[in-house]
Amino acid sequence: MVDADQTFVIVGGGLAGAKAAETLRAEGFTGRVILICDERDHPYERPPLSKGYLLGSAERDSVFVHEPAWYAQHDVELHLGATVAAVDRAAKTVRFGEDGTTVRYDKLLLATGAEPRRLDIPGTDLVGVHHLRRLAHSERLKGVLTTLGRDNGHLVIAGAGWIGLEIAAAARHYGAEVTVVHRGPTPLHSVLGPELGQLFAELHREHGVRFHFGATLTEITGQDGMVLAARTDDGEEHPAHAVLAAIGAAPRTALAEAAGLELADPASGGGVLVDERLRTSDPDVYAAGDVASFPHALFSTRLRVEHWANALNGGPAAARAMLGRDEIYDRVPYFFTDQYDLGMEYSGWAPPGSYDQVVIRGDAGKREFIAFWVREGRVLAGMNVNVWDVTEPIQRLIRSREAVDTEALADPHVPLESLVA
Repeated sequence: MVDADQTFVIVGGGLAGAKAAETLRAEGFTGRVILICDERDHPYERPPLSKGYLLGSAERDSVFVHEPAWYAQHDVELHLGATVAAVDRAAKTVRFGEDGTTVRYDKLLLATGAEPRRLDIPGTDLVGVHHLRRLAHSERLKGVLTTLGRDNGHLVIAGAGWIGLEIAAAARHYGAEVTVVHRGPTPLHSVLGPELGQLFAELHREHGVRFHFGATLTEITGQDGMVLAARTDDGEEHPAHAVLAAIGAAPRTALAEAAGLELADPASGGGVLVDERLRTSDPDVYAAGDVASFPHALFSTRLRVEHWANALNGGPAAARAMLGRDEIYDRVPYFFTDQYDLGMEYSGWAPPGSYDQVVIRGDAGKREFIAFWVREGRVLAGMNVNVWDVTEPIQRLIRSREAVDTEALADPHVPLESLVA
């Protein structure tokens, strides 16, 4: 069968799906490309939703992956505000949820992403309880933060992960009072460990954020349908005019599960199980982005990565695999954040218990440094804080799997490039 006779369907109109469609055309695929997006906005990137766009420093149009006209110009059939009700793997069709029509596919890519976890406590039906995942959420939240800042209002954030901290910084930018409730002992404790987590706690405290560690929200109270306060499991009550749930995200696997595709163990992050070429248990169905659980040979484990770079690179990798290219997806995980005057990039994977040492290169007190998570001399991950143009050598160190001299690693006068053979 020649390309022109084939139909490739992509379910999910985020960055992974949009970049997959772009790659299919860039690689010369001449068949039918159908991109199904359950939002009415054109495919967009998510980092600005908690960063530049939320802060008002980036325009709305800057978040979109392509200009609206790009899809028609490249003969990509874009279905906005459309859902897929079911995948029939035997018939190789997807059925739309709106009118029940079906489309046959030769290859199918699931790029369905993830959804924010909801608070399962009394009071979440009150006006003023928010979460952040979509462009509409960011637009609504921007208005809320503006109002809170103007009226000296209080925002309570459940969760001190990346999204929670970025929104805390945005809220302080607008002048709102902020309290962060987090069950761990420091922000980002499960990602960065206590030392680096404490650095982020100090950063936010300097900007007026209050933390309540070792606790979780148990109830949101209100009056006349509006939020008044948030209570925690240790008996504390925090004044609140708005509450944000930032307690993580869950992969959107319902469509894959209903289709009988293999899923990853929820205890290890869940997601749709794929191989090193992003193929699911059905060789004609692929998955990429937040929803995909893929084996990573470098770290000898499965990973499900929710960050921007995984969508940016995973969508194109899946597209090339759909075209029969022999390509293994083994990118080093990467993400970044901007909070106040701190900019950070993180490469690698170093969960608690995987490393035996954290090596600091530079001045952590001035927040100009690189932190390395090391095991037996091997660099597992690196985080550069207000130090730039070092991602490439950091990732080379990680990929090399070679033990390095940790004294040289900590010395800013020793070029990172010289530590890799």
